[in-house]
Amino acid sequence: MDLTANPSHRLLHSFCIRPDVRFDIQEKDEEVILVLRAHPITLLPWIINGIILFILLIFLNIVFGSLLSPAQFFLLNLTITIFILSYLWFNFLAYFFNVGIVTNKRVIDIDFSTVIYREVTEAGLKQIEDITSKSGGYFASLFDYGDVFIQTAGTDVNIEFLKIPKPAEVVSIVNSFIS
Repeated sequence: MDLTANPSHRLLHSFCIRPDVRFDIQEKDEEVILVLRAHPITLLPWIINGIILFILLIFLNIVFGSLLSPAQFFLLNLTITIFILSYLWFNFLAYFFNVGIVTNKRVIDIDFSTVIYREVTEAGLKQIEDITSKSGGYFASLFDYGDVFIQTAGTDVNIEFLKIPKPAEVVSIVNSFIS
């Protein structure tokens, strides 16, 4: 993999090589090599759930719409629509803000689990002892996504990038910086 090439954004910005980005804890002489997010195919379950919920809402409106007054009908539809849109929005936020960053100095894992909770884990490249990629299942093999686990020295926290595209390529890129 030629890392000196022009910036590359693949798979809906889930696998970005040398992107022109900065992050809040970046040092002045630190260069971003990779920015990783979950593979876009992993978005399908909650997108399909949202579509099914909207179809179910339309079906319920057709079947039970005449049983409610217009005000009740409007309020119930508004409440259910807000619930569905919130479900889609929070899943999108979780996808967008769960980011893995590989720089020329360290590896950073940013996990966004709720609206008000963020966990940032980082390890210097010199602390990395082992890198493992795991990919299992039909869809993971078909769409080339999987997990990358980075073990660090001693009692330091280990880093994991989950459901990212091209896990074997990520391992080889990180290995090229630590050797």
